[in-house]
Amino acid sequence: MYDYRKFYINGEWVQPAGARELDVINPATEKPIGRISLGSPADVDKAVAAAKAAFATYSQTTVQQRADLLQAILAVYQKRMGEIAKVISDEMGAPMKLAMTAQAPSGLAHFMTTLNVLKKFPFEETKGRTILVREPVGVCGLITPWNWPVNQIACKVAPALAAGCTMVLKPSEVAPFNACIFAEILHEAGVPKGVFNLVNGDGQGVGTALSTHPDIDMISFTGSTRAGKLISKAAADTVKRVALELGGKSANIIVDDDAFPKAVAGGVKSVFTNSGQSCNAPTRMLVPERRMNEAAEIAREAAAAVRPGAPEDSTTVIGPVVSETQWKRIEDLIQKGIDEGATLVCGGTGKPDGLSTGYYVKPTVFANVRNDMTIAREEIFGPVLAIIPYKDDADAIRIANDTPYGLSGYVSSADKDRALRIARSIRSGNVHVNGAGPDFASPFGGYKQSGNGREWGEKGLEEFLEIKAILT
Repeated sequence: MYDYRKFYINGEWVQPAGARELDVINPATEKPIGRISLGSPADVDKAVAAAKAAFATYSQTTVQQRADLLQAILAVYQKRMGEIAKVISDEMGAPMKLAMTAQAPSGLAHFMTTLNVLKKFPFEETKGRTILVREPVGVCGLITPWNWPVNQIACKVAPALAAGCTMVLKPSEVAPFNACIFAEILHEAGVPKGVFNLVNGDGQGVGTALSTHPDIDMISFTGSTRAGKLISKAAADTVKRVALELGGKSANIIVDDDAFPKAVAGGVKSVFTNSGQSCNAPTRMLVPERRMNEAAEIAREAAAAVRPGAPEDSTTVIGPVVSETQWKRIEDLIQKGIDEGATLVCGGTGKPDGLSTGYYVKPTVFANVRNDMTIAREEIFGPVLAIIPYKDDADAIRIANDTPYGLSGYVSSADKDRALRIARSIRSGNVHVNGAGPDFASPFGGYKQSGNGREWGEKGLEEFLEIKAILT
């Protein structure tokens, strides 16, 4: 059993101000695997005070000192990466293979990328008679989700440390233990007292307290669009900077050419990775209307190879979704797709055969989906694919952009120039061409209700900096 009922504040594990506790549930077994405390505004006050005091000295450190600190964190992280993978699998249900090859290593990748950016970043430059100085924004409140937990922690903490900021982290209370191990890593690596602080809790008790706190200079939040709107409103009175990475309903345009069969199968696999719990998943597949039946059959065959099962089983492709609440929501949306007349190709409601315990969802594919159907409009956050027909390239672009979201887009074509023309017309922060994977050095973030600001790489570091013009 994991026991992290203390908070990490000012370089120490301390007792919470109150006595509210929460069991953390393993979604594969539906049983508790440990316990945390839920923080309060009093805990936030204590953590923010520590971060504010530490900012006076940490903000004045040199680039080399901060680079040495990131290097020390990398060394300790590598030693404990297996533990991080195991706890992520336990608390949010990721298959161990995914946890070991993607979930845990993503944190390492963000620190490595940030270190490389830091070493050559222009914190000061002269333009004409003006000296431009880039300085740390201040004390940052970092609020992170459960779906790619340490990835989202690292892509905020690494650039904040590199910029010279201090911070208070509130990880998701659904999957908090990886963040606690992360705090132990930073402590062992020698992060100065007060620079990094961790307070567990829910949105009401800790998230709101961070968002409204007068001594927090910036909030960086990753999560639902609904929660992002609430955070923006809560932060408005103190006019703090707010960076949001929110929901998505990304379109995957499959062009009518020789790349079609492989692209359809690859799109199915991409949607189902991490049990569909990725904000940038290509959950709307757009195919030429004359090839709808062909696409549905390819998708059916690809989905059949996606084996749900226990996370520790080496043959498992997808594990459970994270919670009973999430499972019920996904089931309701699948039923909504059926009720609104989409063609159920495979999957559907109910748990997969042989998996009566655990929050497992059948890998589900719908064909003949209209873009005004609920399953095409709402972020399902589960292993559910909607295949939508289009007439021509212009129609595909119109459908792709007909969404309140704009996080990612996908285009596949044997003609790369054609794919690039389409990619330039998609209104989203990222567009993947012909199955291109993530690039930790490139900016990540969205248009419209998918958020504002950018994370990852150089642009991610810039989010944590203020610009001062010194006129001479």
